[in-house]
Amino acid sequence: MVKPVFADRLLKATREYGPLCVGIDPHEDMLPALFGPVGAASITRWGQAVVEQCTGRVGIVKPQAALFERWGSKGVAALEKVCEAATKAGLIVLLDAKRGDIGSTAAGYARGYLSSSACCKCDAITVNPYMGVETIEPFVEEAEKARKGVIVLARTSNPGAADFQAATNDGEPVFQRVARSLQPLAERLMSKEGKWSGLMLVVGATSPDEARKVREVAPKSLFLVPGYGAQGASAGEAMSGFRRGPGGMEGGVVNASRSVTYLPGTDEAETADQWDEAIAKAINAAQNDLRAAAGYPDDEPSQR
Repeated sequence: MVKPVFADRLLKATREYGPLCVGIDPHEDMLPALFGPVGAASITRWGQAVVEQCTGRVGIVKPQAALFERWGSKGVAALEKVCEAATKAGLIVLLDAKRGDIGSTAAGYARGYLSSSACCKCDAITVNPYMGVETIEPFVEEAEKARKGVIVLARTSNPGAADFQAATNDGEPVFQRVARSLQPLAERLMSKEGKWSGLMLVVGATSPDEARKVREVAPKSLFLVPGYGAQGASAGEAMSGFRRGPGGMEGGVVNASRSVTYLPGTDEAETADQWDEAIAKAINAAQNDLRAAAGYPDDEPSQR
């Protein structure tokens, strides 16, 4: 049986559960003592526990590679274990690694994460386009073969993003030019219905007007939207670049990390059951908030 292309799988997940993507970010100064001394072993246990609570509640997770890599080879092994657990649980894994380079180096990154033989099981990876469209090509080639996705930075949510991304080039903001330039590549990663592409764009929830500008030039690219929750953006702002779909607003996923996995009280949980209950409640709250803003039916996925 031929595996569906990435865009179709992501759309199916968001239509079933809603647009929430849970970030798996093992901040060493925020991990609950419940998981043991901070290190590769504890971030493995914590990451796998987050995966367990996401299963049946959301369709997508986003591990942050840097916070695993900080622990060296054992941290990379932890990342692989967490990604493998998420894959086995049926979750779509967006690896936040922000790779980007030229020629054979870019091809090496692409094969290392997107190929069928990749050790780190993920469905898509974030990529930095700063060195030009040619640096994205190896990732798209590998994604085509493996029926996976590529996520390119366009308008990020960090305060300093405007330093370069909002600068104009021939009257057009750089972030909009990036999005426009990628559309020929986007056509190669289209969903079966031909409406959405698995060449995603990172578009921050903290700049809703600019999200709409990106949508103008990238009508088919799914968005990965950071900035919701801890960074202050509302559910409505996060989906400002979405469009009406069969069951509600669609067009990407909205990431929440700290507001879901590090909410007040989780660091003080004395038992695994207490932590599980708190994380499940936070995931359901964020999912319901986003589903309501998107106009989805108000039945909770976790109760289906």
